[in-house]
Amino acid sequence: MKERTDTPQDRGCLVGISFFILGLGTLLPWNFFMTASLYFQGRLNTTEWSNGTVVVRKEYYFNNWMTLLSQLPLLLFTLLNSFPVPEVSEAMRIAGSLVFILLLFILTAVLVKVPMEEDRFFSVTMATIWFINSFGAVLQGSLFGLVGLLPQKYSTIFMSGQGLAGTFAAIAMLLAIASDTDSETAALGYFITPCVGTVVTLLSYVLLPRWEFAQYYLNKNSKYEPGTDELLKESSTVENGKLNGHANGSVTISTVNGSSPAEDEVEPSPDETKQAFLSLEQVERRQAKASVIEVLKKIKVMAFCVTFVFTVTLSVFPAVTADVRTLYPGKWERFFLSVCCFLMFNLCDWFGRTITTFIRWPCKESRLFPALVVSRVVFIPLLMLCNVQARSFLPVFFAHDGAFAFIMALFSVSSGYFVCLSMSYAPQLVEPKDAETAGALMTFFLALGLSIGAALSFPLRALV
Repeated sequence: MKERTDTPQDRGCLVGISFFILGLGTLLPWNFFMTASLYFQGRLNTTEWSNGTVVVRKEYYFNNWMTLLSQLPLLLFTLLNSFPVPEVSEAMRIAGSLVFILLLFILTAVLVKVPMEEDRFFSVTMATIWFINSFGAVLQGSLFGLVGLLPQKYSTIFMSGQGLAGTFAAIAMLLAIASDTDSETAALGYFITPCVGTVVTLLSYVLLPRWEFAQYYLNKNSKYEPGTDELLKESSTVENGKLNGHANGSVTISTVNGSSPAEDEVEPSPDETKQAFLSLEQVERRQAKASVIEVLKKIKVMAFCVTFVFTVTLSVFPAVTADVRTLYPGKWERFFLSVCCFLMFNLCDWFGRTITTFIRWPCKESRLFPALVVSRVVFIPLLMLCNVQARSFLPVFFAHDGAFAFIMALFSVSSGYFVCLSMSYAPQLVEPKDAETAGALMTFFLALGLSIGAALSFPLRALV
């Protein structure tokens, strides 16, 4: 198939920048709530004097509940996407979700200045997290479908934006902590930042159809598989001959042999007629997609891998890692968690995803690949044995800040690396026509791993 020579160019990389911002905007809710765990714990886990000692009045396990209620909407909407639902326009799903996310972020920012009893604040915050991540799940699914209409590199750009969302949130938290203002004003400025980010994301989506390059791809209506157009040309000639009532079997074969449409109709040879019908059967065979079960059988190893990676990751991050404390009190104590936990995780996770562009080991057929994925379970006890406070059962084995930072670096690099490999290997294990089904299944198992990990974080945090 010859490429069009009049295909528009992405001038100034405006479309690429737009999808980078859109990718960034999809994961802002999860990352900003997660990175602000110290602010929420400060408002919820208030202390009081009891028998001459300071004790926490009530433990809310904010990190555990936040993780669970952030990931369950993704799993729920992934399941709902498998069933037929009334058609909702793309603009409503994307722009509408961004507007509601903006309103919920504004509510969160306003609550910083509103005094509220702990139980009520916890309930309002959990409801906000549920709804903001529900709209985020709709937004993410819709944008994945949208970016899939463009060349492959734009999907990579979109996912790079997602990968840097956590880094963006961690840097915003560091700036808020470093400011000379009081903690309440710093928290207000922190939550205003995603409001601005969401507005920029919404503007990026609104402006997207204005770029000629985006218009060219987003307005395409081709429904058949790429590479089948020549077969369609050949087979349609025979089909048109039958439909037009050529009783003697003659057809116009100008599109097959390249002759002018003005030439007289000719009688095709038996071999040409047979070849044309075989071509039509080949097109139909290419267009017939395999069942979900058949696709799942082919990608089951990758589905297991992506589920297991996220199960391990979410079981301890951030529920356990956000409670690690530094050995060096003072000014460093204010920055320790933002730097060694959240910034470290997001930068190393992004690095792990990025190096898959150059290194793809082990290969998708190797039995070593799932073995290495399963070996990541060792990070659970390693992180639980760091200086997590408060503790009930386990001793502290890795008390030094450097040990925690080193474990976090390996933990996050391996998470990003194996997730990216699993997601990219799966479509390669099926026919091109089934790649979309494989991608949808992998998204479901990704969400399943996140939800299982979030549920496991409760007993694991209790065991520390």
